[in-house]
Amino acid sequence: MVNWNNISFVIASEPRFQILIYLREKKRTPTELTEKLDVPISRTSAVLKELKEKSLVECLTPQRRKAKIYSITDKGEKTLQEIHKITGK
Repeated sequence: MVNWNNISFVIASEPRFQILIYLREKKRTPTELTEKLDVPISRTSAVLKELKEKSLVECLTPQRRKAKIYSITDKGEKTLQEIHKITGK
């Protein structure tokens, strides 16, 4: 079943969409994502928090204070697949 709320949530923000794309490629830290996105680390952290709250990404090292590692979840992957079907992105 398609979760239209998650699709709308992701496509409403280019950084959300890009983070999911980058995490689809491989697991990354917020610093790596910040370098790829060319945005402040605070923006990357805020977007990761939003995506985590929607269960689209997960933190693999939640006990760490720095250099946390994030990955895309199955739900995040399915959301990207649906976005691709709709938008071709």
